Amino acid sequence: MPTKRGNSEGNIRKRTDGRWEARITLADGKRKSFFAKTRQEAAKMLVAATRDRDAGLPVVGGGQTLAQYLATWLETVRPSLKAKAFRSYEQLTRVHVLPTLGRTPLTKVTPQQLQWLYATRLEAGSSTTTVHHVHTVLHTALEAGLRLGLVQRNVCDLVDPPRMRHYEIHVLTPAQVQILLQASQGHRLEALFFVALATGMRQGELLALKWQDVDLERGHLTVRATLQRNRGGGFVLVPPKTKRSRRRVVLPTVAIQALIAHRKRQDIERQTLGMAWDEQGFVFTNRLGRPLDGIHVLRRALRPLLLRAGLPPIRFHDLRHTAATLLLIQGVNPKVVSEVLGHSNVSITLEIYSHVLPDLQRLAADAMNDVLDPADDN
Repeated sequence: MPTKRGNSEGNIRKRTDGRWEARITLADGKRKSFFAKTRQEAAKMLVAATRDRDAGLPVVGGGQTLAQYLATWLETVRPSLKAKAFRSYEQLTRVHVLPTLGRTPLTKVTPQQLQWLYATRLEAGSSTTTVHHVHTVLHTALEAGLRLGLVQRNVCDLVDPPRMRHYEIHVLTPAQVQILLQASQGHRLEALFFVALATGMRQGELLALKWQDVDLERGHLTVRATLQRNRGGGFVLVPPKTKRSRRRVVLPTVAIQALIAHRKRQDIERQTLGMAWDEQGFVFTNRLGRPLDGIHVLRRALRPLLLRAGLPPIRFHDLRHTAATLLLIQGVNPKVVSEVLGHSNVSITLEIYSHVLPDLQRLAADAMNDVLDPADDN
């Protein structure tokens, strides 16, 4: 004669509404229920929930999403990681994975979805190195899930990560910057290029900018989010990469003037389209008031302007490099440049722009020479 099932083992029953309910007692004594259309599905949920509970994992049932799993996994590996490594893992998943695949059930993540994720991150301007790191973190996390029996395979094994390429930084000279800005005069995105070159903001930060974040009277703006494309082809606003990325940026006069003119132009577009204008509050929009696609900005705006001006076909991200380089060459303190760019620390700024250091050292030597030997006219 079968013995009675213990409270900790859980039970399954059919509800009056026709659904099957699986119930389990958690480690803290609380009860948790899962619902399914068939008894077989409920039994699978109960087995998975029991396994998670006994492994010390949060019991989320058969509907555990990739986001839920990654959050749990990060907490389990935190004690074995250095603080810097943990922050890197958390940032890579939060910024690059969750906006696109976070809601996908863990067991239903496919190789095609990962390949699409990598491709879209590259299109959005992420480096091959960053995407490769995303792949490595996902592979490590899903390998742990495989050992726990949460997934039947590690889908990362079926996907080839992008080969890491080290992009050479291409920056415009002051004279080339002037040529580009002259070529952009009258373009509906003229202000975008002014602000990009004046602030060194990332493309996603610029495209996420809303008028409520801009104070033209006081001459500054606040970076609150970055714009990313989601799995459905739409756009989503996500938090900045790091705490330092959420920042206030003081605008030079030329950028303020460009934004004032841009707002007037946008008001005319809004009035002309009337009900067809989809007002979402963005500073830089397409012709219907909706968020701009970063790829379209590069291919349909920046690259044609560069070609027409006779300038090299740089990436949009190179405008950020140009801004940083010009600031450093002008003698602005690297710590200040780091804060303007939103780097997590000044060492990142100095590492990326090490090519500028010889020029800075020459400026420092000349300045010191003026102090020590003011009679020297050289």
